[in-house]
Amino acid sequence: MQEEAVRWNIKVSKETDLTLRTFLGSQGMKKGDLSKFIEQAVRAHVFHRTVRDIKARNADTDPDEMLALIDDTVREVRADRRAKGKADKA
Repeated sequence: MQEEAVRWNIKVSKETDLTLRTFLGSQGMKKGDLSKFIEQAVRAHVFHRTVRDIKARNADTDPDEMLALIDDTVREVRADRRAKGKADKA
C-alpha cells in the first residue's frame, strides 16, 4: 500500500546541503533519494528520542519489576496473536 506523500519546504545551510549531496552521491544515490534519506533520518531520530524518553521515565523502576512487566505483556500479545491467527484460519 502506497502512502500519500506530503511536500515539505525546508531550509538548510549550504554546507549541510553540500555535505549531504556529496554523501548521497558517494553512496550511488540520485537526487530523488534525498527525500527517502530525510524520511529515514527523521524516523530514526524520532525513534531514538522516544527510546531515550522512555528510559528516562523508567529510570527509577526496579529492573526485576520491569522484566516481569515486559514478560507479562509479551505473553499477552503472543496469546492474542495466536488466537487471532486461529480465528483467521477458521
